[in-house]
Amino acid sequence: MATTLLASSIKSLPFLTRGKVRDMYAVDDKHLLIVTSDRLSAFDVVLDDPIPGKGQVLNAMANFWFQKLAHVVPNHLTGIAPESVVKGADEVNQVKGRAVVVKRLKPLPIEAVVRGYLIGSGWKDYQKSGAVCGIPLPKGLRQADKLPEIIFTPSSKADVGEHDENISFADVEARVGAAMAAKVRDVSIRLYREAADYARERGIIIADTKFEFGLDDAGTLVLIDEILTADSSRFWPADQYRPDSSPPSFDKQYVRDYLETLDWNKKPPAPRLPAEVIAKTAEKYREALKRITGRDLEDA
Repeated sequence: MATTLLASSIKSLPFLTRGKVRDMYAVDDKHLLIVTSDRLSAFDVVLDDPIPGKGQVLNAMANFWFQKLAHVVPNHLTGIAPESVVKGADEVNQVKGRAVVVKRLKPLPIEAVVRGYLIGSGWKDYQKSGAVCGIPLPKGLRQADKLPEIIFTPSSKADVGEHDENISFADVEARVGAAMAAKVRDVSIRLYREAADYARERGIIIADTKFEFGLDDAGTLVLIDEILTADSSRFWPADQYRPDSSPPSFDKQYVRDYLETLDWNKKPPAPRLPAEVIAKTAEKYREALKRITGRDLEDA
């Protein structure tokens, strides 16, 4: 049975940082413990209402993709059991099924966003300028249309409570160097293409996603954070996909759509979520896990 965790409290390890969803602790000078909570952020604001089991779903889904795509690029997983680095039954319960022990790496200061469909901020950009993040697109595209080709639209990494901002590829080159920028772009597009092809066979369209990367001491590019979850991607049921509208989704777009109906300025404090929105969101996350991995949360 899924437990609910709004924020972890691991006393046996030094606490490092609390992100929008994940809490990070130091294991030693080479390893970190990352605990995925049930917090949900929308419009870069962390909501007060947790989604039961969400952290465990995200953890299971990310680990599935890390393993499946390991041939494309190394990732930060170590295989060390999270239960082995904490103390006491309470801490074991906090990390069970929702934590990973990972390598300590130097994060790159960008988010690698990849888009296969015209939706979200990309659709808004296109309506204004006919382009997405400076990349010109054909005229006459509709909301949720499949793009003529996959595009790489990076953004800055914002602190909690701040908004990520789209940046140009030239900006990425200035931040990480031309060679690394090209590698991040090419790897990100390959990861998205392989994942999208796999998901489509299972009835899910991955409209877009974001990746994060770090470097090890040798300068090797390593995939970090989470990948291809319902938090970092837009998942659409293929059998309900229709262009010219915002498709139904298996991700937190359901919560975003609800919040858009309210008179809220998208700044803290966030509105509380009704019980039915919480329950429906939890259901959507679980269904995405089932469709993609073939396993229920309890089996994963």
